[in-house]
Amino acid sequence: MGEIIDGTLYVHPRPRAGHTDILSGLLTEIRGPFQHGRGGPGGWWIHAEPGIRVGGSPEFVPDLAGWRRERAPRGVPDGSWSIAPDWACEILSPSKRGYDQRIKRPFYARIGIRHLWFIDLESRTLTASELRDGGWWELGVYGEDDVVRVAPFDAIELRLGELWPIIDTR
Repeated sequence: MGEIIDGTLYVHPRPRAGHTDILSGLLTEIRGPFQHGRGGPGGWWIHAEPGIRVGGSPEFVPDLAGWRRERAPRGVPDGSWSIAPDWACEILSPSKRGYDQRIKRPFYARIGIRHLWFIDLESRTLTASELRDGGWWELGVYGEDDVVRVAPFDAIELRLGELWPIIDTR
């Protein structure tokens, strides 16, 4: 898998099972209330691994991303999104941790993504940040035993321990 950010090609191995398990779990938890309005306010488009092209950039792909419907009233594009999401989530893994934090994080600030979550599989934490005055403001770091309400999806509680996969390390 690869992405071009600021003219540089970055290549990564395919995600492991734990990565895809937490991605699908979080997608299910957020999409129901925020995209479909089931037990939540609706008003969002939530997508796993969407292709996005903004400001002349080649396509890049967050693990998860969401757009408020008032910014994307025409719905899901047939192809790449052409506007930056309001929220992005990256699931950190040993092979992509540095890339997500050193390359994608500042890139996301430059293109104006308002909320950024990092889910760390090793430490079993969720770090939530909000873009303020061009820089990231940390809203909190939450562990697997926490039940949280985290912007921009603070209308619902997330039980983080239910998201983490059981990983067999044998």
